[in-house]
Amino acid sequence: MKALTLFATVAAMAIAAGGVSWADAAPEPAVVDIVRPATDLPPPIARREPAHVKVNLVTQEVVGKIADGATYRYWTFNGKLPGPMVRVRVGDTVEVTLHNPEDSMAMHNVDFHAVTGPGGGGAASLANPGETRTFTFKALKPGLYIYHCAAPIAAQHIANGMYGAILVEPEEGLPKVDREFYVIQGEIYTEEDHDAQGELTESITKLLDEDPEFYVFNGAYKALTGDKMLEAKVGETVRIYFGVGGPNKTSSFHVIGEIFDNVYELGSLTSPPVKDVQTVTVAPGGATVVDFKLEVPGDYVLVDHALSRVERGGAGILHVTGPEAKDIFDAPPNHNPDPGH
Repeated sequence: MKALTLFATVAAMAIAAGGVSWADAAPEPAVVDIVRPATDLPPPIARREPAHVKVNLVTQEVVGKIADGATYRYWTFNGKLPGPMVRVRVGDTVEVTLHNPEDSMAMHNVDFHAVTGPGGGGAASLANPGETRTFTFKALKPGLYIYHCAAPIAAQHIANGMYGAILVEPEEGLPKVDREFYVIQGEIYTEEDHDAQGELTESITKLLDEDPEFYVFNGAYKALTGDKMLEAKVGETVRIYFGVGGPNKTSSFHVIGEIFDNVYELGSLTSPPVKDVQTVTVAPGGATVVDFKLEVPGDYVLVDHALSRVERGGAGILHVTGPEAKDIFDAPPNHNPDPGH
């Protein structure tokens, strides 16, 4: 006890004299923007011949804003949630290089659901801090597929943010649309309640109990609202590439006030699309592609229709501008708050 008291006294004297405090010696890490805008995805592939495509992933552990007044220590691919959308064509040879920086806390890897081969590349890419791993695979099957870290505990790495999607286009490409968006749902498990302030910490107990505090689109509480909301115009056709990183919960993806014209169910691009769908079920580790034409201006809320999850962050906004279409929808102005904010 005397030694502890002496230590505290000396530390206090050093601070009072202008010495270096422990806080000075270990500054708080910078808070970064971890939300990937839904518009951040590669354009459609114009070529009609297979190619050798290089994909570079860096496993970055960063502190990001999870909600107003709260931060979280995320594990990411390339610093954002979701990881970058990879876009290739069936028949392409894909060369994946994964680098795990020296200052990482954990080993990481990547498992692509588009891979035909053991572990989806997970064993081949397992990298300790400071290591780089490379493997190649041939994209045999068109579709929208999830990728994620699968290092143990895989669910922990996914819940902390290590997931994304790879689109393997068919040989003839996809039907043209005016706008494309990239949205991935995930869960975050924190010791603190979802309305707590400060730096929140992960809860392995809640993770194993499948009891998340947050449901998020693109990484944070209602991230795809405000300056990161989706934007389009009346008359345009939009396509949403939607997936669920998970690790545990199935999503009931729905856009309030719209009907999906085409749903490429289960992410399959070779099966005929299902027409005129209100809500689509997407399993953890699964994906879907939805197309719809915009006919009425206004704000459309993207949700998981397990609607309690909206209150824990699972909402986005599609803001549509253009002329009124009173023959389709006619209502007096309503100034109630937007449910997505």
